[in-house]
Amino acid sequence: MAFIEASGLVKTYRPKGAPVLRALDGLDLSVPEGTVTALLGPNGAGKTTTVKVLTTLIRPDSGSAVIDGVDVLSDPQAIRRMSGASGQYAAVDENLTGFENLLMVGLLYHLGRKEATRRANELIELFDLVDAQNRPVKGFSGGMRRRIDLAGALVINPPVLFLDEPTTGLDPRSRLALWEIIESLVDGGTTVLLTTQYLEEADRLADSISIIDSGRVIAEGTADQLKASVGGQRVAVTLVDESDARAAREILGRHGTAEATSDGGRTLVVPVADGSAALASIMADTTAAGISLHDAGMRRPTLDDVFLQLTGHAAENTDDEEAAA
Repeated sequence: MAFIEASGLVKTYRPKGAPVLRALDGLDLSVPEGTVTALLGPNGAGKTTTVKVLTTLIRPDSGSAVIDGVDVLSDPQAIRRMSGASGQYAAVDENLTGFENLLMVGLLYHLGRKEATRRANELIELFDLVDAQNRPVKGFSGGMRRRIDLAGALVINPPVLFLDEPTTGLDPRSRLALWEIIESLVDGGTTVLLTTQYLEEADRLADSISIIDSGRVIAEGTADQLKASVGGQRVAVTLVDESDARAAREILGRHGTAEATSDGGRTLVVPVADGSAALASIMADTTAAGISLHDAGMRRPTLDDVFLQLTGHAAENTDDEEAAA
């Protein structure tokens, strides 16, 4: 049986002066115990709303959700006692030190001062914040803030952890450090539901991925399975002269399995069946046509590739569900 099971979740918002927004539209989700499941999707797809329902922050209009046999809607207090959550923005008191923030969380959970102190010290060590533990959080870097926020979600050592885009805005080094911490938690038996826009993040961390669009799961599988479903390889070329775009697009189209797309600049991308052969042919044809290239190569599908194929649009930068919440 799944550790997290959601069925038919529906949630609508009615913004003033705007049409009704259906943030969740019959969403189904199943997360096995001791694994990482990633919710992958563009902003506004329903990822954050799903997490809010499962962490009891909002109630769905209809549908059901159960975590480790506990009904989310009928026993929200039990769910809160067994769950940890870290949102898109660090939920810390900037005027308190790192240690004081963790101690405060422990006391709010009624751990008692001795146990709350022990757990705070343990997490400070785990998250490599010993040197900064007595400094006010307002002086922390973005990566340190994310670490102290995630540490706060773990004060009660919860069996299930909800992470809503935990590495958004972090530099590569800080992102890698958080990935390693999450992996160690899962190795210890924690069940993690992770929302992200980064295919690389889901590829690294997730045992399974559920792609969400328009409030429902539209595809499921491992990262490799999802990439394979939209074509395993892409050829990308960057033109020296943008005026060559039309001719280059025609060449790429001849050797691809679909029309070439543009990043809005001088780079064109086309899905191909055989990357090496297609790249060689494209290079030969562009040379023969007198088209100069800055760069050309093969790559695996990106998040935009997956979404363009599955939904007909690329990942967006607006967050309608958050605006309506």
